[in-house]
Amino acid sequence: MTFLTFALISAMNLLIGLCVGLTGIAGFLLPMFYSGFLNFPSAVSLALSFSAFLVSGILGSVNYKKSGNLDLKTGCMMALGSLPGAVFGVRLNLLIPEETIKLLLYAVVLVSGISILLREYQPFARSKKAAKTAPGAIDKNESGTFGNIFYIFLGIITAAVCAASGAGGPVLVMPLLTICGFSAHTAIGIALFDSIFIAMPAAFGYLKAAIALTEIPDAAFTLHAPIAALHILPIILVFHGIGVFAGSRYAVRINQKLLKTIVAVASIGIACLKLSGI
Repeated sequence: MTFLTFALISAMNLLIGLCVGLTGIAGFLLPMFYSGFLNFPSAVSLALSFSAFLVSGILGSVNYKKSGNLDLKTGCMMALGSLPGAVFGVRLNLLIPEETIKLLLYAVVLVSGISILLREYQPFARSKKAAKTAPGAIDKNESGTFGNIFYIFLGIITAAVCAASGAGGPVLVMPLLTICGFSAHTAIGIALFDSIFIAMPAAFGYLKAAIALTEIPDAAFTLHAPIAALHILPIILVFHGIGVFAGSRYAVRINQKLLKTIVAVASIGIACLKLSGI
């Protein structure tokens, strides 16, 4: 691996980690960067990405808890579903051709970017009170069995999609939680906490698959850069962690709407370019 590649990987992890800490979204850009820009194999891209998501989930949720923006009860309910959901998503991914996985990732990124813009700029945005009382919305204070089952089921579905596509977690979970009546910052806190339980099985599964690639004799040369990236994983996690920690500490001071708009527009543009080239 060249110094330029190492510097680029470190810088992207720092920048994307900062965005994740600030808004809870943008993690999905990591697998796009690895697979779309550096042309790493899917297993290596997702191994590096979900390892970073594990760090961002831990650091981000700690800071959101300190600021009072993490509902642990809801987060734990979602985590119960996310663990098996992520395991299923990894197994599904490893059964699908790599080009199909890239297509799925770009499609998820495109839909996510569009959904972020629609949610931020809908002309008749509902108030928090209206959102809580909307048909089908789940009250965040609901303590019955139905509420628990709902969040467990939500964890299973979102974790399976995220683990299979590399979307990370918060980009899908955070908007859904706001629909359920949570404030934006609390939704980010819960989504980051939940992403820990998506990332744990996903990182383990993809790291195992990435290491297995080194056992292919003919791949020794072509996989040199990706395997080298696995060797510098601790350094990658440090840069990503610094970005997430800084972002989550100062999230309340940043214009969230502007930042989310930038991320959404960039995501849509990149996804369209990649989808048009497949």
